[in-house]
Amino acid sequence: MTRRLEPMGRVKELSGASVPFLFDIHALIYSENAPELERQLHQEFNDCRVNKINERKEFFKVSLADVKQKLLDLNIEVKFTLAAEAEEYRRTLQIEALPVEAQSHI
Repeated sequence: MTRRLEPMGRVKELSGASVPFLFDIHALIYSENAPELERQLHQEFNDCRVNKINERKEFFKVSLADVKQKLLDLNIEVKFTLAAEAEEYRRTLQIEALPVEAQSHI
């Protein structure tokens, strides 16, 4: 969540050294009450948290379809893109598909 007029600044900030890949945007959701919407989403997907110990780590393993459905249930319209760039992630998968000896030459 961000209150910035330009949300991409927050995305770039979050894509730092503490995460393995740059973040890709699948949806931007405008809300009159973003803190409440964030609370509702966190509550809905609490069982899907990646880190079950530290709730300040706000990463969830949840499908975009599940997020979209929850937003529809809350009568929030949002446009999703399922073709996020994910360049670093996709290139990493390509490298991992190569034989081990070929990986060292990249």
